[in-house]
Amino acid sequence: MVITIVQIPRTGPKPDKAASIAGATKSAPQYRDVKGLLRKDFLNGETGGGGIYLWETREAAEAWFNDDWWGWIEERFGARPTLTYFDHYLTVDNMVGEIRVDGTPIAAPEPVSEQAAE
Repeated sequence: MVITIVQIPRTGPKPDKAASIAGATKSAPQYRDVKGLLRKDFLNGETGGGGIYLWETREAAEAWFNDDWWGWIEERFGARPTLTYFDHYLTVDNMVGEIRVDGTPIAAPEPVSEQAAE
């Protein structure tokens, strides 16, 4: 799997939570049927917005982030985004109590002390 992080700089003030949710809710349906997209999280920060995307493959991500996408984002937000790709292998999902490797739950190993993990 692959994670991509899109960051779109902003020159104006950060939208409040309600405005951010309203904008994301309006935009969200277009991502429902994107081939290979498993998840998209919308971001709202002090200096910009963006998203974190979880993809089945890098090829699926590259198909979405094509030349047309760059123009669409620049026209929509008036700024050129940054796009970063990361290989993604392991997830700790405390909401469902799982550790997953490549999307498949695994048995949790014995906890490691914080000092040993550093």
